[in-house]
Amino acid sequence: PCVGIRATPIAEAMLALVLIDHALRHRAQCGDVVCATPRIPGKIE
Repeated sequence: PCVGIRATPIAEAMLALVLIDHALRHRAQCGDVVCATPRIPGKIE
């Protein structure tokens, strides 16, 4: 099939799928991670 006319909507749909896939993957791997490292205030003298 000729994709030339529909190239922009196809590219937008593929980009949307990639972005939501990465967002879901990030939430699945790092969603409940809490950083327990205390903040150390910086001081410049």
